[in-house]
Amino acid sequence: MLNSKNCRRLLLALLLSLTGAMACAAALNEQQAVATMMKIARGDTQALASLRQSASNGDSKAQILLRIMHNQGQQPSAQDYTALAQWSRAAADQGDADAQMNLGALYLHGGRGVPQDNVEAVKWFRKAAEQGNAWAQNNLGTLYANGQGVARDDVIADQWYQKAAQQGFALAQNNLGFAYASGLGVTQDYREAAKWYRKAADQGVVQAQLNLGRLYQNGQGVPEDQDQADQWLAKANGQ
Repeated sequence: MLNSKNCRRLLLALLLSLTGAMACAAALNEQQAVATMMKIARGDTQALASLRQSASNGDSKAQILLRIMHNQGQQPSAQDYTALAQWSRAAADQGDADAQMNLGALYLHGGRGVPQDNVEAVKWFRKAAEQGNAWAQNNLGTLYANGQGVARDDVIADQWYQKAAQQGFALAQNNLGFAYASGLGVTQDYREAAKWYRKAADQGVVQAQLNLGRLYQNGQGVPEDQDQADQWLAKANGQ
């Protein structure tokens, strides 16, 4: 039966069985596959539509990749995660920002093909963040804010949150709002906090909706308005 584990192992076996130029070409295809999977997991509908079109046109690798993604209820094994880490590292070493972000996440959590290592997580998040990857920028900011893998530095954390927030990344917008509300790395400014909380709240971030509701309750950075407070708190509690 062709399931997610068998597909990954088959692809890896094919890759390892090739040599020379064929191996390089196969490695590139696997790097592209990993990047495609990550894009689709993050809601990129264009990437999913493109993959389906390729599969319908007879692209065997696209067909296999769709089977992997559509096979639900299958827990990946340690061997699967090792394969994913190998593919991610190959793409990351060639400068693929999505793969660098993914590899950083693997190191941050550990137990999925790589050991847990905050320093390595910082390294790979930084490479992706410097290429403009908003997810990595937010994650790097969080590691600086928590002192994980680097010395704690709220100023640098906020700089990375700012970069991601300006790209519309909702989690970073909420984190930046919290920094302004708390005066962490920046001068406390409730108006700025409300501004960034609202941007994140409008995108459905529950914590941002709660935070904005509390600002309205207390009249911090916005006029005191119990109706607005109730509306935002109701949105948060309804999700």
